[in-house]
Amino acid sequence: MKTKTLQILLTNDDGIQSPGLWSAADALSDLGFVHVTAPRDQFSGAGRSLPATSDGIIRAEQVRVRGKLWDVYAVGGTPAQAVLHAVLEILPEKPDLVVSGINYGENLGTGITVSGTVGAALEAASMGIPAIAVSLETDQAYHLSYSKEVDFSVAAHFTAYFGKMLVERRLPADVHVLKVDVPSDATVDTPWELTRLSRMPYFIPVPPERRSWDSPARIGYKQVHDPREDDPDTDVYALRVKRVVSVTPLSLDMTSRVDFEELNHLLRS
Repeated sequence: MKTKTLQILLTNDDGIQSPGLWSAADALSDLGFVHVTAPRDQFSGAGRSLPATSDGIIRAEQVRVRGKLWDVYAVGGTPAQAVLHAVLEILPEKPDLVVSGINYGENLGTGITVSGTVGAALEAASMGIPAIAVSLETDQAYHLSYSKEVDFSVAAHFTAYFGKMLVERRLPADVHVLKVDVPSDATVDTPWELTRLSRMPYFIPVPPERRSWDSPARIGYKQVHDPREDDPDTDVYALRVKRVVSVTPLSLDMTSRVDFEELNHLLRS
């Protein structure tokens, strides 16, 4: 009996031309058939947004991977919208796995709701598809870039490793996404650890530098706290201090972990 080929949907938030996307495509092609559908434009910071202003135009393109031309699809929309268009319009059937990444820059702490990389994975998970979001620690100067100076090979190794794990094993019911963050100096032998999201701010917004509100400007961001001050079981501490691969299980259930009886009493008193 012929074994069914694993169907993998690969996307990202940096856009269809990102080298990180194509490093992941190369590694994942050893697992199954990789369908690539990604935003036409740079869409970092889009979270899981589905803006009505996106045009939704789908353009077929060709990219050479391992000496072969791949048919890929660029979508006029956010990472989450790229996932929706892929599942609802482009792919012949629902994929077995969705991979989002590899992102230029780590996605750590409670600020991950801003991340388009994580947002795409959450969108896939909302449709019942196992998903991983993979990010590589990089200097902030490389964020929003397509720099060839960044080596994604080790992150690609871990992308395939955890992708294989997700399709071979059934995760607990409340684990909808695995968020994987790889240190910049990692090797394929670097250990990985399960972590929780840090509650300390990792990136904070900074005001734009401009003389007039009439001038175009973008709100910036910077790192603020010393990662050594974080708790040892967090994603920030694992990546920045221990220098291991951080693997954080994420849930779509954002209900606060609070005693309902206590909260009910507080709200009604």
